[in-house]
Amino acid sequence: MKIKRPVVDYRELRLSNLNTDRFRHLNLLFYWLLFGLMFFLLERVVPVDSYYPMYCRWDNYIPFNELFVFPYMFWFVFLIGIHVYTLLYDIEAFRKLMKYIILTYSAALIVFILFPNCQQLRPAEFERDNILTQFMAAFYKFDTNTNVCPSLHVIGSVAVLTSAVNIKRFQTPAWMTFFIISTILISISTVFLKQHSVIDIIVALPICFLAYFPCYVAVPRKRNAKKEGLYESN
Repeated sequence: MKIKRPVVDYRELRLSNLNTDRFRHLNLLFYWLLFGLMFFLLERVVPVDSYYPMYCRWDNYIPFNELFVFPYMFWFVFLIGIHVYTLLYDIEAFRKLMKYIILTYSAALIVFILFPNCQQLRPAEFERDNILTQFMAAFYKFDTNTNVCPSLHVIGSVAVLTSAVNIKRFQTPAWMTFFIISTILISISTVFLKQHSVIDIIVALPICFLAYFPCYVAVPRKRNAKKEGLYESN
């Protein structure tokens, strides 16, 4: 089996050539640092007088199920994986992915600032005692129940799916099935673990939908990327 070579040799990356044509796209990763800082300030530093609790009657019909820990935590692999793949094999897809991330995650931050929200759905105690419920008990202590709407888990997983749909290598029935099922499982895991209300999912979806057009429809850059030798070849 022939190993596919990366389109960019990152071993040649130096601080002095970061802003050259070959490596300039890496600057987009700094958004994650900015987002992390802003989210940390909203969560831990900036005082908020009150949060609006997110709740709808559908939440009552969704039982807690610790098995959804697996797709919920797989989200981190899912999101990081698409970044790594596009950085290695499709720089233009990486640019579009990051543009999508910047638009959707910034929109979420704006909502958190203008409409501070929380959820009060977590169980006071678990019906079962096992390693997964013990993990969730510890996770609840670490992860706050504020700034939940729109769901970043949903936005992030849809970002991965959107990117994959636009990468030719993944446009096969097997890959599309994997990405679609993963996105669905990750999204619904947020409500089965009582990390989110159904409302948080519903609000996230139009944000994802609206971001698609400026990122994947308007003015494609494939031609320029091919000139740079940074677009995935077949």
